Amino acid sequence: MAISISVVLLLLILAVIFMRNGSLKVSHGLVCMLLGFYLACTSMAPTIHSGLDATADLVSSLRP
Repeated sequence: MAISISVVLLLLILAVIFMRNGSLKVSHGLVCMLLGFYLACTSMAPTIHSGLDATADLVSSLRP
């Protein structure tokens, strides 16, 4: 568990640096994809999933 959390933090830092750089290349996209896979394996996954579901419900309830 400690190894996966440190990998998640490393990938998160790399993703933030790449996004701030403004040029998201294929290698940067792969880092972001790996971050997603590692986040799915952590204990934060249910919280992230419920947050995304709540956001999707909120957006779908808005009427133009």
